[in-house]
Amino acid sequence: MNESLPVAETTKLAVDGVPDPVPAPGGKIGVLLVNLGTPDAADAPAVRRYLKEFLTDPRVIENQGPVWSLVLNGIILRIRPRRKARDYAKIWNHENNESPLKTITRSQAEKLALALAPAGPRLIVDWAMRYGQPSIASRLNELAANGCERILVIPLYPQYCAATTATVGDEVFRVLARMRHQPALRIAAPYYDDPAYIDAVASSVRAALAELAVAPDVILASFHGVPQDYIDKGDPYFTQCIETMRLLRAALALDESKLMLTFQSRFGRAKWLGPATDRTVRRLAREGVKSIAVVTPGFSADCLETLEEIAVENAHLFKRQGGTNFVAIPCLNDSAPGMHVISEIAQRELKGWI
Repeated sequence: MNESLPVAETTKLAVDGVPDPVPAPGGKIGVLLVNLGTPDAADAPAVRRYLKEFLTDPRVIENQGPVWSLVLNGIILRIRPRRKARDYAKIWNHENNESPLKTITRSQAEKLALALAPAGPRLIVDWAMRYGQPSIASRLNELAANGCERILVIPLYPQYCAATTATVGDEVFRVLARMRHQPALRIAAPYYDDPAYIDAVASSVRAALAELAVAPDVILASFHGVPQDYIDKGDPYFTQCIETMRLLRAALALDESKLMLTFQSRFGRAKWLGPATDRTVRRLAREGVKSIAVVTPGFSADCLETLEEIAVENAHLFKRQGGTNFVAIPCLNDSAPGMHVISEIAQRELKGWI
């Protein structure tokens, strides 16, 4: 089934009162949203296939030597899929038989198509997953087959990291390397300090807090962790997380004691970015903090790491250590503020093409 989303015809866009040039006759423009990925089912075989694709990417695990191969195939892929399958089952969209990440990303693409409707019928919006289905290769090939001579790829990661953003570029370039007639390509820049993104996250926090009967004593901003070694080698991820936090604290008028930076999803024995979200949750509860909220600004859509790891696992840790109220604030997802962010990014990056 072709899941690409043609945009309805209407007037062309203008910047500063000067109409932008329309695409050359016959040439279409593609916009491809890309998120991390998801297994095809909430069972061990599907999770095993997904984890194998993910964990054999040298951007994700940089040392892909024989020791890692032995650990991956002899231990991780034998044990972890069953446990992760149970976690996926807790959050699975059973109506559509897919993960929430897939449901949300599809909706983001559909809504972006509507937002970009003024660009005319020759602009096509589509979506893909870096790992799992629909694959980047399948969607890029489909866009090219539909006549897209220019393609904008938008990795849905606010902060750049080689293990996320760069691996999208790697896969895109691999696909293009097999094409005789390559489209022109743009990859959207990270948006960790974009005013629309900061405003949207801040407004989502305010809206969530307004609905609470008890105000949280502390708000944690939990980002996905990476090994410290990656940062030491020059990855800008940590610096961009710090800047996002600086801007969020200013927008919410909160200091470091009230809006705390933490990192989640540690994997393996290497040193990772800290402080760790789960350890911070435990510590706060032990120190007598009774109410916390957690926002996840590094995720553009709710997924296993937010819906299960934060909202279930960390909530349990907090309450087991004496905490009372734990609130997981939803990601921006396909909300109006979230779509405003994605639309602003797309329109900014498409300038000169539409």
